Amino acid sequence: MNRSLAFIGALVAAGVAVSSACFAEAPEPIRFTLETQRGDPAKIHASFQHQGQRDNDDRWSTGLMPSDLIGLEVSSFHAPGTRAVHFAVVREPGRLDCTGSGGGGFAAGTCRFSENEAFMQLLTNNGIGRPTYDQALGLMAVNTHGELIRAMAAAHYPTPRIGDLMALSALGVDGRYITEMSRAGYRPQTVQKLIEFKALGITPLWIAGFVRVGYANVPGDGLVQMRALGITPDYIERFQRIGYRTLPVSTLVQLKALDITPDFVRSIAREGEPIPPVSKLVELKVFAKRH
Repeated sequence: MNRSLAFIGALVAAGVAVSSACFAEAPEPIRFTLETQRGDPAKIHASFQHQGQRDNDDRWSTGLMPSDLIGLEVSSFHAPGTRAVHFAVVREPGRLDCTGSGGGGFAAGTCRFSENEAFMQLLTNNGIGRPTYDQALGLMAVNTHGELIRAMAAAHYPTPRIGDLMALSALGVDGRYITEMSRAGYRPQTVQKLIEFKALGITPLWIAGFVRVGYANVPGDGLVQMRALGITPDYIERFQRIGYRTLPVSTLVQLKALDITPDFVRSIAREGEPIPPVSKLVELKVFAKRH
C-alpha cells in the first residue's frame, strides 16, 4: 500500500522535475528542433533544450498541432530542401519566439522566451509571488492556465507554490476538475493531497460509482487507499451479492490487500451455513499463504 503511494509520488515528482527544468536565470537562447510526430503525422514533435548554468542540460518536448506553432509555414516545413523557418508558441505564462532553418519534415534553431506580464501579475495578486525566469519558463512548458489559479482561490485552497502549479498542470488539473470535485464533496485540505488525488485518477465520475453502491462521503484517505489498491464498485457489489452488505472501507482495503475475493469466499463457504466473518476469511487466507 505505502509502496504504491510512494511510487505514484515518485512519478509526480519526476514529472515536475522534467516540466520545471532548472533553466538558467539569464535569458539565453533556447535551442529547438521540430520533426514530424511518429505515429501521428498530423502533429509536429517539438523539443526545446537549454544549456543552463553549471552545465545543466534542461529540455522539454511535446507533440503540437501545426496551429500551435504560430507563423510556421507547414508546407515549407514538409517540403524538400532547406529554408528559413520561424514560429511562436504562445501560452498564458509567456511565449517562445523561434527562428531557424529546416525542410523535409525537420527544423532546428533557437528561441527567445518572454514572460507574459499579465500572468505574472496574476500570480502576485494571488499571493504566489513572481516566478524566477526558470520558473516562468517551467510554467510555460507545462501550460499552466490562469483558470487553475482562480479556481483554487475560489475553492479556498492554501496558496500554492510555483512548484505546486507545475505539478498540477503537468497532471492536467484544471478549474473544472477542482470545481467538480468540490461539488462532489471533496476539497482536499492541502495542495499536495489534491496532487495525490489527480495522480491516482480520483475523479468525480469515479467517486460517483461508489456512491451508487452505498459508499457516499468516503473520507479522502479512504479514497486514496481504494484507488491505490484497485478497489472498484464491482468488487464491492460482488461482496454485497453474497451477503457482505456494509463492509467498512478499512475492511475492504484489508480484503483487497490480501487478495480475498468473493470467489475465494465461495470456495470455503459451506452450503447451508452462514457466510464466514471477515476475521475468518483473513485467518484462512493468511494460513493459506504460509502453507
